[in-house]
Amino acid sequence: MKYLMSIMLLFSTLTNGIAQSCNSSLNGRVIDYHNNTVLINASILLIKENIEVISDKNGNYAFAGLCDGEYELEVSHPSCATLIIPITISGNTSLDLKLEHHLEELEEVKVIGNTVFDKTNSAQEVVLKSEVLESFSTATIGDALKQLGGVSTLNTGANIVKPAIHGLNGSRVLILNDGVRMQDMEWGDEHAPNIDINSAGTISVVKGASALQYGGDAIGGTIILEQAKFPIKDTLFGKTLVNGVSNGRGGNIASDFTRVYKNGFFIKGQGSFKRLGDQEAPDYILSNTGIKEFGGSVELGKRLFEWGLTGRYSYYDAEIAILRASHIGNVDDLIRSINSGQPGVILPFTYDLGNPRQQVRHHLGKLHFYKRFEGLGKLNVQYDYQNNRRFEFDVRRGERNDQASIDLELETHTLSTDFKWDSNDTFQLQFGLMGRYQDNFANPATGVRRLIPDYEKIDFGSFVIGEYQLNNEWTFDAGIRYDYTKVDALKFYQTTRWEERGYDIDFPELVIDDRGTQLLTNPVFNYNNISGTVGFNYKTSNDNNLKFNYALAQRAPNPSELFSDGLHHSAARIELGDIRIGSETSNKLMASYNRYLIKWGFSIEPYANYIKDFILLEPTGVEFTLRGAFPVWSYRQADVRILGVDMSAYSDWTTNWRTEHIFSIVKGNDLDSDEALINIPSANFTNTLLFSKEEWKGLKLSLQSQYILRQNEVPDNISVFSPEQQEEVILAINTAPGAYHILNFNSKMNFSLGKNLLTTSLTINNLLNTNYREYLNRQRYFADDLGRNIILQLKLNY
Repeated sequence: MKYLMSIMLLFSTLTNGIAQSCNSSLNGRVIDYHNNTVLINASILLIKENIEVISDKNGNYAFAGLCDGEYELEVSHPSCATLIIPITISGNTSLDLKLEHHLEELEEVKVIGNTVFDKTNSAQEVVLKSEVLESFSTATIGDALKQLGGVSTLNTGANIVKPAIHGLNGSRVLILNDGVRMQDMEWGDEHAPNIDINSAGTISVVKGASALQYGGDAIGGTIILEQAKFPIKDTLFGKTLVNGVSNGRGGNIASDFTRVYKNGFFIKGQGSFKRLGDQEAPDYILSNTGIKEFGGSVELGKRLFEWGLTGRYSYYDAEIAILRASHIGNVDDLIRSINSGQPGVILPFTYDLGNPRQQVRHHLGKLHFYKRFEGLGKLNVQYDYQNNRRFEFDVRRGERNDQASIDLELETHTLSTDFKWDSNDTFQLQFGLMGRYQDNFANPATGVRRLIPDYEKIDFGSFVIGEYQLNNEWTFDAGIRYDYTKVDALKFYQTTRWEERGYDIDFPELVIDDRGTQLLTNPVFNYNNISGTVGFNYKTSNDNNLKFNYALAQRAPNPSELFSDGLHHSAARIELGDIRIGSETSNKLMASYNRYLIKWGFSIEPYANYIKDFILLEPTGVEFTLRGAFPVWSYRQADVRILGVDMSAYSDWTTNWRTEHIFSIVKGNDLDSDEALINIPSANFTNTLLFSKEEWKGLKLSLQSQYILRQNEVPDNISVFSPEQQEEVILAINTAPGAYHILNFNSKMNFSLGKNLLTTSLTINNLLNTNYREYLNRQRYFADDLGRNIILQLKLNY
């Protein structure tokens, strides 16, 4: 019986094996989702079985001899994101596998860290990566961008820093923060971008108006801040930076974390806080120059290859003290201060933020949806909202000292959409629409005549851009954009000012209420602007590249240029706009030649910008008010020419030693008056010596030399009447300070801290504690620039 049972069991096993014989198969093609072409040499791996096949010249793949059941496929191809695909096999099964090999599309799913993707094909473009941004964690976006050739800054002290590209700033430089165009009253020379530098993953600078998809009025260029990208897989990561700062006796802390799930859902949080007291020049304290700054953001959503929906909210709050010596009590004190250069107020160090000061708060919220269509392209739809509140506090007497002299609130709603058709490898086309509504409220309860009036502003824009790749060497691009702007304002003018400027003759229809000493007016202006670009990129190899671009750009005047009328308190000057001002038109030619080899490389980028009806702000006199004596700056238009060149080079002398070099020069001329333009940056050299030894705890050392030449081409100074001397005297308001040279030092090392990585760095700016004044720092009239500053940073990755 025992033998009989054994035979029956063996027979049963054989029968079952025959019934479960593995004769099923899996086959199909590997296809590019982007344009439906087949992908050759793709790897298809059955993960648990460790069986791999490669797609043939027709994109076909096949597995044979499989058992029915559940499997997981790992599909990979060069330049593609690897996919894990679950599949059920029953009999002969067919499945086409779709991958995306288009690099630009991979920005959504690939960690780009140090990888650079061009925003345009033919424009000059440079990028600051995350490692560089982290070294400027205690500084500003403008300070970081200043490391790039062709980028300078317009400063009001050390804490208010506006980036300038090829000598142009303010409304001529568009700042895109995570896909949202910043609306933060950028028209003021002392209105810095309301952005926390610690919130950005990378920052790109497109020089010139070639990035038409972002706006047609970026005559200077476009600054694009992007969040760090991450893979779609289960992961949790983040970092914390702690900085101690000697000059200002403070520091900051910044931290962020990201949680990602393999189903595409993610959440990211980020925050930072900075506190500095009075900063110091080499020989004295710069009284009332502290800052308190907070920034935070949260983002969540779902990102898949074919579609995604994300939402983001960010908040920025900064309270910035303005150098006390910059506010002068009478005309002769102003003359003495500007002509002598010695601060009129030097007090003991304090963390208190006194008047004059400014406080800004910026809320930004956005919703973004994207959808990819197989074999066609990608659709984007975005809505964003911004609220910018600005308070400026003057030195006032009594109870009004704590009341803002300027109180502005700007609300902005923007809806935009674009579609990129890129299913053809040789030709791509992108088109889009944008609508924006903006409302500015100037609080009348300040007790001071409002500098900027209440107004409503409507913008509409549309664009079409295309790119054609002739062959492996030649690529051409072109685009056109139309923008419509309507400004509807309610503004009070003093009757004397209205008549003084001749508005009573040219614009009598704008007056809606005559109150004797004041007139209530309702200016309504419409602007229709056209922008365009055309260029080519000639690339013979990966290390040899020639680009050329022509850009036409038109910019409507901003409300400050039209309506300014009174004391701009944190700027410490009286500003006068002109409602006769119209749009300015830029014609810019740019070229660049780059050659990047393994051991050395260089680039040279000349440009010429001819701007018709350029809107400039310049000093024209001095006025005495109840709050003191202030220079008068007036807006006017002129035809101008701006010429310049940016050059850079590097050389890896040995495995450990490297040098980097940057030179920039720009010349600006008013063609109508045959005079130099105001606020054009000086020619400058930056040379850096670097040493690295990875095996020594990742040691990196650098010594940077910055030599800034004197700006000899400036407008003439102005004459003012001195009550003390009872005669006209020359006010050296346009005289440029002398050339200067400063050294900066940086060191960095990495240490293991359990499973985490701790990075330490020591930075010393103005190593030799040099006395100097920067031409583009508006406080050069009253004090020296910053002395030595030692920054110790600890960074923990987790």
